[in-house]
Amino acid sequence: MKFWKSSGCVLALVLAAFAGAGSARAQTVSYAEAAGLLAQHCGEDIMRLCRGLNLGNGAIHQCLAGNAARLSPACGANHEAIRQMTEARAAAQAQVFKICDRDRAEFCPGIVPGDGNVVSCLLEASKVVSQACTGAIVNAGYR
Repeated sequence: MKFWKSSGCVLALVLAAFAGAGSARAQTVSYAEAAGLLAQHCGEDIMRLCRGLNLGNGAIHQCLAGNAARLSPACGANHEAIRQMTEARAAAQAQVFKICDRDRAEFCPGIVPGDGNVVSCLLEASKVVSQACTGAIVNAGYR
């Protein structure tokens, strides 16, 4: 039980640190990281309360939110934050090319959006791309 409490405190500290940094550096996690955090903080709750559900398409969140009063303290304290971090990652991925378009045009002039090499080029030019583009790339999980 001590592990759950300390890891919940670590997650809370990470969230607090990024919350103070503003939206340009919103905390994001990959879906694999989110699944690991959910398993760590909510695994027992999911097995107890959501057994037998098809857990795709937001069903885990819906199940946990619908059973909020019955969640363990660790799950209750963390599941919404984990969902918000995955949503922030998806939003960052959707915005990275818009935010980095000027940097792409300046530092990657021969690279056409949609050919799959834009992020690679921007990463190679990371010392000269704008702070906004760098932040977008980090939040999107490309670095």
